[in-house]
Amino acid sequence: MPRSLSKAEVSDFRDRLCDAAATIFAERGREGFTLRELANALGVSAMTPYRYFHDKDEILAAVRTRAFNAFAKALEQAFGAPGTALEKGSAAARAYFRFALDDPTSYKLMFDLSQDDERYPELKSAAVRSRATLTQHIYPLVKAGLVAGDPELIGHAFWAFMHGAVMLRLAGKLDCDFDALVEQGMVAMTRGFGPDGVRRGHSPA
Repeated sequence: MPRSLSKAEVSDFRDRLCDAAATIFAERGREGFTLRELANALGVSAMTPYRYFHDKDEILAAVRTRAFNAFAKALEQAFGAPGTALEKGSAAARAYFRFALDDPTSYKLMFDLSQDDERYPELKSAAVRSRATLTQHIYPLVKAGLVAGDPELIGHAFWAFMHGAVMLRLAGKLDCDFDALVEQGMVAMTRGFGPDGVRRGHSPA
């Protein structure tokens, strides 16, 4: 009979399991992932993962939950630092790019896959928290008069640009300097959503 594990030991093993699972998911995809392969990567018996998770979808949900929360924490901390509305927004954007490029495996698992949120409430909560960070920095910009319009819509427009830039970079499809692209794109979008652009009837699209 397996010995009882302490809460710390359980937490540590779940973290190691999620680390290994994230790597395998990234390499093999959802269909290529097996619990036997995961057990081999961890050096444990084939049945050990079942002591912690019901199936591979539950493992995927745990991996994605952890990623969403880490992503949200990074953006929340950046946005929470002292500064003007523009400085806080810029800090959040830098945190977004840094997370995506430093941990592309987690980033792709977050946004490239979908699961039944109702089946995994912790995943749903983490995803909601994460998405809130994508628009929270727009509200101070609107209040400061730097941009005009619906903060949620503007935030999603910025997100679409940032996500597209990241995915092109990760796929090796960019034929220009990534940092220059980001800088020019963010400046252009900020100006496009500025009060003068809105009054002139310019479309951000």
